[in-house]
Amino acid sequence: MNNKIVARIKEEFKKCPDLILKEIILDNKETVYIAYLESVSGSDKVNNYVLKNLSLLSGEKEKSLKNIQSLIPAPNTVDIKEIDQIEFYITNGFTIVIHEDEIYALETKADINRGIPEPTSEPAIIGPKDGFTENIQINLGLIKRRIKSSTLKTETLVIGRKTTTMINMLYFEDITDNENLELIKKELEKIDIDGIIDSGTIAEYLELENNTHFPTVVRSERPDTVSNALLEGKIAILVDTSPFALILPAFFGDFINPAADNYQKSKNINFLKILRLACFFFTMITPGFYIAMINYNPETIPTSLLINFGTQRADVPFPAIVEALIMLVICEILKESDVRFPNSYGSAISILGALVLGEAAVSAGIVSPIMIIVIAFTFITSLIFTNQEIVSAIRHFRFIFLITATLYGLFGVFLALIYFFIHVSELTSIKKPYFYPFAPYDKIYLNKGILRTRVDKENRRSRMLTKKNLTRQRRNEN
Repeated sequence: MNNKIVARIKEEFKKCPDLILKEIILDNKETVYIAYLESVSGSDKVNNYVLKNLSLLSGEKEKSLKNIQSLIPAPNTVDIKEIDQIEFYITNGFTIVIHEDEIYALETKADINRGIPEPTSEPAIIGPKDGFTENIQINLGLIKRRIKSSTLKTETLVIGRKTTTMINMLYFEDITDNENLELIKKELEKIDIDGIIDSGTIAEYLELENNTHFPTVVRSERPDTVSNALLEGKIAILVDTSPFALILPAFFGDFINPAADNYQKSKNINFLKILRLACFFFTMITPGFYIAMINYNPETIPTSLLINFGTQRADVPFPAIVEALIMLVICEILKESDVRFPNSYGSAISILGALVLGEAAVSAGIVSPIMIIVIAFTFITSLIFTNQEIVSAIRHFRFIFLITATLYGLFGVFLALIYFFIHVSELTSIKKPYFYPFAPYDKIYLNKGILRTRVDKENRRSRMLTKKNLTRQRRNEN
């Protein structure tokens, strides 16, 4: 039996130079085989947990290995009943121990993790500074460090025929709506793919119900954001090898206001929340609104200002729409290059684009100064949003506003605005309305996601998320 198992391991992992396969003959003439991949298993752990204990057993001739599981202690030992399971465990950093017809997998994973970093895509001045890593166990620990409750449940799935990626689904047993839980679990079980390298692939599968540029799954690298979402009744998904957790359901307001707002006084932060919401519409509408006023509705502009605009555009050979398109495309290129370039070059690219190109374009008569101001305002207001998917959705609708304003003027701007509201109102996230809490209106979640009330008044959960446990806190008046 031993020889068949060993031969199968050799066949499956041929041309894998990191496979270590040892035959150990003890003093009592019993033979033990161990197999592990040195690329994912720690040699020190293999020595301490397996080889060291086997060497101690060699000196005890009267001791049998019938109960090898208790003789070789390890943090996690799995009794393998089917040979097909060997590949999964050995590629996940386990050491396989084979003795007669017994096969055990002992956890000896190598420590190939980076330290807990500070979040880079969701920076916050006030609040926790730890972020997720590529290790799913560390990520789970960062959440359970904050939430010390036995009702926080974790369900594990393995997805990917080649990668066999571990996925954890987290939820509160006494808060989360079972309907949401079963829906997400059903969608995850449908996934049949060769490999899952990042949580973004899982997010794409969960977003298939929506044909939109707007993200309908929140991706976060902050454990505190995930913890707050779980306490609201949402569901979190952790993917091994990915530093980004997924949160469902997701609503429009979740992408406008960061969770770091929860660490500041409500009276101070509400102004910024309203400002962000206004900037969301400003960055979409501003170029189109300017085009509409210049081309179709000049009567909306004061005469002196209109004459000033006309003087500035006198030497520009292109219509306003071409000016806007040229500047928008240039700004998108500069923004992308700023992201892709190393940090040491980023500031140089920004200076080159903002000063040299802008000034040169005006001097050459390609664009007017007012267009530079309009596009600069457009991009400054877009820099408030760090989520790349919401920025891409804003870009998509910005061009829609621009085209409709070119064709129909201010009437086209209002048409595009109506289309925007219709579009986001029909979107869903695991069958929950995306434009919630605006449509349908819900004061409870509005005061959590869009505005913020005093912390002592946030005592209820939204009925859209759960029907089990609506009371979040009780005030002790004594």
